[in-house]
Amino acid sequence: MKVPYECHNINEVRQEIDEIDQAIIGLIAKRLSFIQEIAKYKSTINEIYAKERYNEVISKRREIAANHNLDPDVIEKMYRTMMDYFIEEQLELLKKRQK
Repeated sequence: MKVPYECHNINEVRQEIDEIDQAIIGLIAKRLSFIQEIAKYKSTINEIYAKERYNEVISKRREIAANHNLDPDVIEKMYRTMMDYFIEEQLELLKKRQK
């Protein structure tokens, strides 16, 4: 992967962005696989929602965003969307186990 100043035209910049997006989506998929694994250790809806953990993750990710000069509000929205999706996935797994 190049650093931005090593790109010589818009196509090279776009190619690098596409590679970064591939890596980001791959990491989200990897995160989901861990979410699916942790679901095995949860037996109730409250354990899946894990409000305290949810809020803790949001708080820490906001801090990380700020440390990287990113808007914490934007990162929070992204994480809430992702985590809500993962919660739905865990709920589906719980339903299947309870049948």
